[in-house]
Amino acid sequence: MIPDSNELTIKKILLFWLPLESTWLMMAMESSLISAFIARMAEPKFNLAAYGVAFSFILVIEAPILMIISASTALVQDRDSFLKMRYFTFILIGGVTLIMGVVLLPVVFHFLARQVIHLPERVADLTYQAILISLPVPWAIGIRRFYQGILIRHNRTRLVALGTALRLTTLILLGLALYHFSGLNGASVGASVMTAAVLLESVFSQTMTRPFVKELIQEPQIQGSNKKQSLSYGEIFHFYLPLALTSLLGLGVQPTVTFFVSKSRMALESLAVLPVIIGLVFIFMSCGLSFHEASIALLGEKNRNYKQLGKFALGLSGITVGLFICIGFTPLSHLWFRSVSGLSLELTQFALTPVKILALMPGLWMLLTFQRSVLVNSRHTGPITWATGLELVLVISSLYIGIHYMEALGAIAAVVALVIGRVGGNLCLFPSFLKILKRRV
Repeated sequence: MIPDSNELTIKKILLFWLPLESTWLMMAMESSLISAFIARMAEPKFNLAAYGVAFSFILVIEAPILMIISASTALVQDRDSFLKMRYFTFILIGGVTLIMGVVLLPVVFHFLARQVIHLPERVADLTYQAILISLPVPWAIGIRRFYQGILIRHNRTRLVALGTALRLTTLILLGLALYHFSGLNGASVGASVMTAAVLLESVFSQTMTRPFVKELIQEPQIQGSNKKQSLSYGEIFHFYLPLALTSLLGLGVQPTVTFFVSKSRMALESLAVLPVIIGLVFIFMSCGLSFHEASIALLGEKNRNYKQLGKFALGLSGITVGLFICIGFTPLSHLWFRSVSGLSLELTQFALTPVKILALMPGLWMLLTFQRSVLVNSRHTGPITWATGLELVLVISSLYIGIHYMEALGAIAAVVALVIGRVGGNLCLFPSFLKILKRRV
């Protein structure tokens, strides 16, 4: 299982966390790689904008299943909890896939894309194609995250990283093949490689978990007074609902930003560069995402290891912010946007100021994920939803003011709103976070 929590050291945390971080780092690179392919194909502005909008749609639709990995890590302990969590996951996946199918109905999609978001006709057509190709993604994501939670709980984080490496390799090879030999547009190429890579990783994760699943399934039933209390579907629902709402609200930021930016000054340029900017930021924010999964497993009973994990989080915050500043405020930014991401000189210049505004975002995200980890480990997930809701409200308010009253450029208004929202979310969680730590003994 997990490392001995009675003697948890920085070294043990590092060894447990590094494979998970490599997983998230590779996933973060995935977005930048896809953007790099699209930027080098025909009509880069339209296709980058379309892929960014499609990705936002998909993220929001699949939001209810993204926290399955946290629930699986925290709750799957025996045969009964495994079977019930698996069934619960299947129900969620089915519901999410159905919703995605409804969105793809031409009348529904036309209303959302043209009447609500006001996308240009060319961008709307490309977006529809990309979402249609991505229809299997919710199934693959749900299955993958369920089984990855089991691998994390059994201290097999290296297998999680190996699965993501397989996914990234598939993405690169298939992306190169489609780039050179297919007649697909850039947005469809991006959606195709993402879908194929995620499906393969899902199959790999399920295969690698078979020995542990076999142990769980064959676990003898304990009778009498020593029998564990069975995990009910009601308990799973009440534990998971705040996490699902948190994910939904958090990812709701993406289409909200798209909606407001599409009505801003220099909307097309903003929609084109935002996926690339967010992709760069996500590389550094991946430390927080991977640390969230690791700390849930390592905090221990009554969060007794929070001091060691808190020190580790603080150190990571400083490192990620420092590295991001080195890129955002130096000529390395031109190297990233021009040479790596393939943006034109015009779009590169347009992206520089938004990147600088986001300099503290990796550190803010690390703080937020540590707060969330303590609350999830205590099965006190409600405050996470409230904090995420506040963050979304602050983002919407800031975007509305920035675009409609201050007439800010879309990309500038978007990143300022994201920073304001994140600060508000951090502050909102502090009271519950401190209250839990005071009750740990």
